[in-house]
Order: sequence, then structure tokens, then C-alpha cells
Amino acid sequence: MSRIGRMPIPLDSGVTVTVDSSTVSVKGPKGQLAQDLPRGITVKIEDQTITVSRQDDSKRQRALHGLCRALLANAVRGVSTGFEKRLEIHGVGFRADLTGKTLKLSLGYTQPVEFALPDGIEVKVEKNTRLLVSGCDRQQVGQVAANLRAFRPPDAYKLKGIRYANERLRKKAGKTAAT
Repeated sequence: MSRIGRMPIPLDSGVTVTVDSSTVSVKGPKGQLAQDLPRGITVKIEDQTITVSRQDDSKRQRALHGLCRALLANAVRGVSTGFEKRLEIHGVGFRADLTGKTLKLSLGYTQPVEFALPDGIEVKVEKNTRLLVSGCDRQQVGQVAANLRAFRPPDAYKLKGIRYANERLRKKAGKTAAT
């Protein structure tokens, strides 16, 4: 049996879960998420815990068992505490500004880059060069952070650009003059 799939998911006090035939809805203080279940995967709620089980031991069912459990655990954690990614902007004159639901990035291009934030995602700008992307959907938070980083990925020679706060970069040596 899947080691991840058989672990129960504990529910916090403010989280409610409803199971339909093929959809699990999770509602909490940070928002509401829904997760579709593939055929053969069942979910049971007992004593403030969620257990995920599978129909048979086929290779596909074993793979989906752990996946569904992990997605449900992320949904429960997301609606109770939420997820966040930190980004840092490095470079002279590089900065960010938030106006309403639009993030304006000055990244050394001729025009500033404007990024419209999707629903369910919050961005906080700290000191014009630090961004905090937060929300209840883990996949969406990661995708928005990756999209922001893609506007100006870190340069290997000068280390300028947008990077994750915990990202380690190695600076490449530039060309040396031939003597």
C-alpha cells in the first residue's frame, strides 16, 4: 500500500469537508477549494480525519492513491493556514509597485511590466524589492511566483533579476583578457 496514501489527514477546527460522488470540497477561514477524485479513489471522513482508499492494486490506482491524498492534504492546509512564496528583486533600479490588483515591475526594460493578479492570490511588496505571494491554492501560488520570476530570471554573470528568497545562485566567472 502507498505510504503517503494511507496516512490520515487531520482536520483543523475551522475546516469543513464535504464529499460528493467525485468531488471533495474543503472550506476554511482562508477560502474554499474543490478537488476532483479519479475513478476508483474513495474518501471517508471519520473523527476529524480524512482517509483516502483505492479500489484495487493496479499500478494506476497506486499512483493516484498517493497523489489524491497529497492534493487533499494541500487543500486542507491551504484553507486553514495558506501558502506563500517569497521573491527578491536584485538589480540597480529594479523595483515593484502594487496598485490594486496590478503589480508593476521595473526590471530594466524600456517599459514597466504590468502583471494582473489572479483571483485568490495576494501579493505584498516590502521595501520595493521583496515580494510575498500568498494564497490558499498551493499550485496557483507556485505558478504565479514562477510567472513573476520568468519576467527577469537571475543572470548567471551579474546575479541580477528576480529570484526566490531561498534560492542559491552560483556566479559564473566572466571572460578574462588574453595576455
